Amino acid sequence: MRTARTALSGAAVLGLALTATACGGNASPGGGDKALSGQSLTVAGVWTGVEQKNFKQVLDAFTEKTGAKVSFSSTGDNVSTVVGSQIEGGNAPDVVMVPQVGVLQQFAKKGWLEPLSKDVEAAVGKNYAQVWKDYGTVGKTYYGLYFKASHKSMVWYSPQAFSQAGVKPATTYDEMLKSGRTLSDSGVPAFSVAGEAGWPLTDWFENIYLSQAGADKYDKLAAHKIPWTDPSVVKALTTLGKLFGDKNLVAGGGAGALRTDFPESVQKVFGPQPGAAMTYEGDFVGALVKDELNKQVGKDAKFFPFPSVDNGKAPVVSGGDAAVVLKAGQNKKAAMALVKYLASPEAAGIWAKQGGFISPNAKVPASDYQDEVTRQAAKSLTDAGNSVRFDMSDQAPAAFGGTQGAGEWKLLQDFLRDPSDPKATAAKLEAAAAKAYRN
Repeated sequence: MRTARTALSGAAVLGLALTATACGGNASPGGGDKALSGQSLTVAGVWTGVEQKNFKQVLDAFTEKTGAKVSFSSTGDNVSTVVGSQIEGGNAPDVVMVPQVGVLQQFAKKGWLEPLSKDVEAAVGKNYAQVWKDYGTVGKTYYGLYFKASHKSMVWYSPQAFSQAGVKPATTYDEMLKSGRTLSDSGVPAFSVAGEAGWPLTDWFENIYLSQAGADKYDKLAAHKIPWTDPSVVKALTTLGKLFGDKNLVAGGGAGALRTDFPESVQKVFGPQPGAAMTYEGDFVGALVKDELNKQVGKDAKFFPFPSVDNGKAPVVSGGDAAVVLKAGQNKKAAMALVKYLASPEAAGIWAKQGGFISPNAKVPASDYQDEVTRQAAKSLTDAGNSVRFDMSDQAPAAFGGTQGAGEWKLLQDFLRDPSDPKATAAKLEAAAAKAYRN
């Protein structure tokens, strides 16, 4: 997810139209009209470009309601290092939007975080499934309010290619592979796979593993409470290998996929010269389709949920950004009021109306989302309730789950190149994971 955010941050990629958004007349999150007048607070997060502009509209609405002035600064992708330096330098922000569960846990274990207030907990209890509170909790203390989410269980397809081949969206993994072969026989390679970076490959694995092995095993593997040599991992890799190892299914084969970055994988399906019928990734694909390729989401590009594997449930894997309050910040009262505001449907609705956003907040009206496809993605995410699972690689130490050319990213790239020995790949994954979790 963190690399997807980088890929989508440029204006050419996310040229979303920005429009002024009126805010509702709810009671001020600061405890009354302009209750925080004259106060100021600072917020830090990874967002740049259009994402930052859209979030600033949310912060401006908070200022309008409470009187508190809010400034935002981008940390870049290395949130932990930047925030750590700011704390040491005595200029820590009040609120940080943390993009990975692992980083949130790291901050909490270092003693950097202020527990969220009972008011925030109450708002979350009304508006969110319990799983989102669980992912913001370390030990038994609630630290992180999830404001922005991604839905990473979506297979995007070309309706034109499907119509020409006479295939329909699949509901099972085997059906998807069968449809893929029919598409390939019709002259259009089935899948454009983004293998250049490695992170989309972790998402492929996670969806298969969650559906096939189940939520309990997923949670244990994410916490490294079972090894990557577990038979369930070998089975999931074998299942993934059925796709990766079939040159009729992957455009350009494994070698071609390893030269394809995420934006290119989308362009191969929805660009002017289509080279594949499907690509897998999250809701953020829609932004590329709409704003870089000038295609209509819902007409030229559609999605179906990642299909169930064997007899498992259809998976719903997500990522997200959580608001945390730093102990070293200068204005805890205003910071906590902001986090409470971010837990409201009103705050999420401001960004939802701009596009490029879905919220884990179940009370955000469907009408706040720009288009029907985004509405479907948001509904699928919130309807999944407590069965949602957070991106596994984002829960892992960065050395294993989030480093280019190393750990899980590198080993799954190697597997894409040659998926003939799932057991050997599982052993290599376990060796890398054991080292990273030990450190």
